[in-house]
Amino acid sequence: MLSAQDKNRGLETGYAEDHVDRLRAQWARELPGVDTEPMAILGRAKRLANLVGPSIEDTFAKFGLDRGEFDVIATLRRSGPPYQLTPTEMYTTLMLSSGGLTHRLVRLEKAGLIAREKSTRDGRSVVVCLTPTGATLAEKAFRVDMENELVFLQGLDAEERATLADLLRKLVVSLEEPRES
Repeated sequence: MLSAQDKNRGLETGYAEDHVDRLRAQWARELPGVDTEPMAILGRAKRLANLVGPSIEDTFAKFGLDRGEFDVIATLRRSGPPYQLTPTEMYTTLMLSSGGLTHRLVRLEKAGLIAREKSTRDGRSVVVCLTPTGATLAEKAFRVDMENELVFLQGLDAEERATLADLLRKLVVSLEEPRES
């Protein structure tokens, strides 16, 4: 349910009504006893992801990648020299199934962006290595992506961006903490 504070917040701050405000107002009319406050945050987070997602996908497409493929080469690149990880390290970091990762690795290997080699620590296992071509592509795509994503944040000044980042971090940390039964 929209509180009087929520209803007036846009007027007091000068912010225009957004899509989420309209959804919350509809729910307040239809189910007045339901608290829709979570939509004010989580609904907007989803809306943001939906609004910026296509542009991010377009950025990676210009480099011949989809977002998942970029995630793989970016994970290897930011791991530092020698830019290699085991498949288990990768799918844990990327929050993928091993099958989902394998499919991406096959495509990236065919493109010459990664190589799979026997581990020097354990000859029975494999490591995924970023090729020099893959490292260069990851860096170029990341730089362009960050430039493009910064454009989306221009509606906030530097202090507002820092505050929002801090609040989102606090929320994420609280959700990542193990919950007691």
